[in-house]
Amino acid sequence: MRYLRICALLIAGVAASQPAWGQAYPNKPVRIIVPFAAGSATDIVARLIADELKTAFNQAFIVDDKPGGSAIIGAEAAAKSPPDGYTLFVTTNTSHSANPFLFKKLPYDPIKDFAPVAGIMIIPVIVVVDPKLPINSMQELIAYAKANPGKVTFGYGNSIGQVVGASSAKAAGITVTPVPYKSSPQAMTDVMGGQVSYGVTDMAAGQSLVKAGKLRAIGVSSEKRSGLMPDLPAISETPGLAGFDVTAWVAMFAPAGTPKEIVDKLSVEVRKALAKPEIKEKITQFAAETMPSNPEQLGDFVRAQLASWGKRIKDAGIEPE
Repeated sequence: MRYLRICALLIAGVAASQPAWGQAYPNKPVRIIVPFAAGSATDIVARLIADELKTAFNQAFIVDDKPGGSAIIGAEAAAKSPPDGYTLFVTTNTSHSANPFLFKKLPYDPIKDFAPVAGIMIIPVIVVVDPKLPINSMQELIAYAKANPGKVTFGYGNSIGQVVGASSAKAAGITVTPVPYKSSPQAMTDVMGGQVSYGVTDMAAGQSLVKAGKLRAIGVSSEKRSGLMPDLPAISETPGLAGFDVTAWVAMFAPAGTPKEIVDKLSVEVRKALAKPEIKEKITQFAAETMPSNPEQLGDFVRAQLASWGKRIKDAGIEPE
């Protein structure tokens, strides 16, 4: 009897010491790191997804904005977090496509340090000009730059604006002067004011100004036209720029080593959320398109984007800092 009592106590002790083993994921709040400021498109969509995951799992998903350093601060924090499913990372092409070629050294590896979870959205990027200029197409912009050597400038407020502007100019054989800004809205203000000849911005920041007649859109950077502005030609339709495709995107990752069953569970719920009409509508409101993809598809996409961005940046002659 004494032996049986000891066995019973041992079994009870083991059962009490392993609550996490017997509980389904997640059994505590989950942190979602975003490497940009509150109110950014990435932050907004991360909060939309967080609310959907909270409902799906009946657990808190808390967005933790860590802006700064061209997304490096947030990426490093996510990469070095425990791979237990309780830290996730919602980021963009900035950290995972551009930074490896814009900086000589990074404290993270976009492939080795992250487990892809799910794609979220594609953000079309557009080229815009001051309507007062006699430029109505990319072809006319190229002709204008050739006719005014050393006088054409372009403004940008993020890495994709820099890459699209520099690489399209290089491919077209024109010389333009890049002018960096802290944000896309600041760059667009100076395009409207005539301080810079043209600008490259995400559709969310430029679409309303185009509709108001304050800016003229002349091209979108995706290989094909966007359904959000179907009348706007793709840059790739311009003679000499066939195949041009530089895309802004947002996706969810976890630290490398996060259990596959957790990654798969999260991926399924993110894709369910993106399939909801109300979520699609909210994403469309800030001029983006959903990009639902499973972990394998996202992994392939990220590797392809990394190669594409690397080539564009090197071909444009942009030197890493």
